[in-house]
Amino acid sequence: MGPEPLRLAGARIPGDPETLWDVVLCDGVVASVHPADTASGAIRSLPADGRYLLPGLWDSHVHLGQWAQVSRRLDLSSALSAAEVLHRTRRALQSRESQDESPLLGYGFRDAFWPDVSTLAALDDVTGAVPTVLVAADLHCCWINSAAARRWATPSPRDGMLREGDCFRVQQESSRVEPQVLDSWSLAALDRAVRRGVVGVVDYEMAWNVGDWQRRQATGLLSQRVECGIYPTDLDRAIALGLCSAERVDPERALVTVGSLKIISDGSLNTRTAYCHDAYTDRADAVYPNGVVTVEPGRMLELVARAHAGGLTSAIHAIGDRANTIALDIFQTTGAAGSIEHAQLLRRVDVVRMAALGILASVQPEHAMDDRDIAERLWAGQTDRAFPFRALRDAGVRLALGSDAPVSPLDPWQAIAAAVLRSRGGREPWHPEQSLTVTEAIDASTRGSGHSVRVGQPADVILVDHDPLGGDSASLRTMPVAATVCAGRILFETVV
Repeated sequence: MGPEPLRLAGARIPGDPETLWDVVLCDGVVASVHPADTASGAIRSLPADGRYLLPGLWDSHVHLGQWAQVSRRLDLSSALSAAEVLHRTRRALQSRESQDESPLLGYGFRDAFWPDVSTLAALDDVTGAVPTVLVAADLHCCWINSAAARRWATPSPRDGMLREGDCFRVQQESSRVEPQVLDSWSLAALDRAVRRGVVGVVDYEMAWNVGDWQRRQATGLLSQRVECGIYPTDLDRAIALGLCSAERVDPERALVTVGSLKIISDGSLNTRTAYCHDAYTDRADAVYPNGVVTVEPGRMLELVARAHAGGLTSAIHAIGDRANTIALDIFQTTGAAGSIEHAQLLRRVDVVRMAALGILASVQPEHAMDDRDIAERLWAGQTDRAFPFRALRDAGVRLALGSDAPVSPLDPWQAIAAAVLRSRGGREPWHPEQSLTVTEAIDASTRGSGHSVRVGQPADVILVDHDPLGGDSASLRTMPVAATVCAGRILFETVV
């Protein structure tokens, strides 16, 4: 049985501060929208008191298990050099209890601008026999010591850096915890997100997400919507189970649905593994001067075709412009539907192709703020087509905003602000010609419902204290959320 009907009384609609509305939620949808005090019936009410009503927000790209664990790792996000990382690592080990023999896990460094370099020997000197895995902010490389290499049977290069596949495997193995522990942490992370208006996430954790979220939903503790990504290692399993994108994992429960097949086709900008048409400006003599292909196009074509035949859409991670070209080639050849995840650097012709093919661009605006300086260095002369949100929107490409948490915080308002302002921390806007309007950014943060709540939409709504269309775009990043309602249930509120 669903929740009893709920009326949000006296809400304002963004852009219209003069009129107050009553909105009734019933049977999982928005049942009516009327001028205030005209809705009939004595039903449960949540007083909006003139706050602004919006559809609930989604984060269209998260790694929820990793996001849930980040706060439990050594924070390296502000380290400006390899030496500083080593210093923090040494201090973390010195503060440990003597009997603590667990691995040391760290997260958040960005090494593209380091004035020095990482080495295996230097990390070994600091960590000794303690297996140590320090993960970069982009998740595509990690600095490990020899003890970690032995424990997880992985190569130990002279610089200590594992990249792409080896990195992902060590991350997964080093961060394993009991399922019930990870369940608790993950649900707690979603509970924090609900306070920022999040009613749903697309989870691309490198795991059998369908099973994990089915288990969490069965506890009755899950209150938000989750769309589960599937990785190639589990494609056969998903097809054998008859899983199809957008369908419920459990027919009797509505919150968890099947997402897309996730394929990581190239690397990242910081790690210099994003696959590009042009060579990286500082790596002309590198083994892979243009970045790397992590899944050969022929193999990727086969995977997408099989998923398409089995009823699954595909989500292809493509950051470099050459990776995006290949991804669009595959969508065009197979006729499959889906998304390109990240789409950070695009040729103009591929922007047009993406629109013609109906492929969703799942983008993370905070990455533009994190990577603007790196992009100017590594993609010199090309950044007018980096993170090209306006070009994509104007061409007719559908956009979906996300965080890629833990790479950026799971907070849609930060993504919205970055997409609109192209700035953070008081800096000048970076390529402001690629900015979105507030309305467009909110539209890309909901499930196609724009910034207005309408009859027939899912009963997923939020109340915020300020009008996001009121002209003060600088306040978007810290927008106060007063209430979050998902599937007609009040998950969070500060209004009564």
